[in-house]
Amino acid sequence: MIGFRLIGYRRAWLAMVLAVPVTAGAANYSARRTTVDTVEVVVMADAARATEVSFVPSLGNVIYEIKVKGKNILPEAAGPPVKLNERKSLTGIPFMGPWANRLDQNAYYANGKKYILNPDIKNFGIDQFQHPLHGLLSGSSAWKVVSLTANAQSAAVTTRLEFWKYPDLMAQFPFAHTIELTYRLRDGVLEVETVLRNLSNDPMPVSIGFHPCFQLSDSPRDQWKLHLPARDQMVLSPQLLPTGERKPVTFADPLPLAGVVLDDVFTNLVFGADGRSETWVEGAKQRVTVVSGPKFKTAVVYVAKGMNSACIEPMAAITDALNLSQTGLYKELQSVAPGGEWRESFWVRPSGF
Repeated sequence: MIGFRLIGYRRAWLAMVLAVPVTAGAANYSARRTTVDTVEVVVMADAARATEVSFVPSLGNVIYEIKVKGKNILPEAAGPPVKLNERKSLTGIPFMGPWANRLDQNAYYANGKKYILNPDIKNFGIDQFQHPLHGLLSGSSAWKVVSLTANAQSAAVTTRLEFWKYPDLMAQFPFAHTIELTYRLRDGVLEVETVLRNLSNDPMPVSIGFHPCFQLSDSPRDQWKLHLPARDQMVLSPQLLPTGERKPVTFADPLPLAGVVLDDVFTNLVFGADGRSETWVEGAKQRVTVVSGPKFKTAVVYVAKGMNSACIEPMAAITDALNLSQTGLYKELQSVAPGGEWRESFWVRPSGF
């Protein structure tokens, strides 16, 4: 078992008691805790831009609704909250960790050591090929709201999951750490900031990601276009696992989505002078842009046949990065030093509504 470094400020930080208000508000921005269909929901609002973001901390911190001028840009399958409670499915905007998407086996490597997953604990899903899928935290009830604020500039809510407190989680991924997600709503744009704090004695690999799916209401999907600022596309096996080989992205920019099917991994993203990369899906006038900070080095794009939405997934690493890094086929895996932290954001920016 990897040991703890709960010393100094960490002991004080873990011991402190946080008083979280039920409602916070300013003239324009507000954040509140409420109950919808017996489930606790947190709602942030930007009244001036008629934007409202709702998520469920106790069910994996899933954002299930982003309304812009009354239109939900997340597929309706993501809600209502009671449906999430029944399904605990990967809908809306969920967090995926400690690995995102697939592993090629019931095991992974970290720091040159092989760690075996125990399926009898039943805290990870499997895909159609019997591969571990989307990490350990889908639908997790371990998230807690630790702050809720609103002022003249923004509304913000921070949630925390203390991974090290849960034996079933540590049995699968024995790196003591905490995860904080802060949601900020400012000028009609949602920021999702992730902070990983490594409390263990060994470096902790970072292979997390998010799985946002978006819908537009001003045109059918076959009339949408996709802009993806990536230079490389990972070559996938028939089981949708990267082989380690890359090929140049050659499709049109923007890409018309008529008849297009994608479940692909893109990397070597193009970042602007501000250090951010922008991917968007656009209809007649409406557009949803996902802006990624530089530590989200990969994007997975999922557009299925007959699906009236498009998924743009910010990822810290490619699919199966933990195992591909061990073989030397992936050299960009990030890690958090003992006692250190990893911090990055992505943003969801609707326009044209």
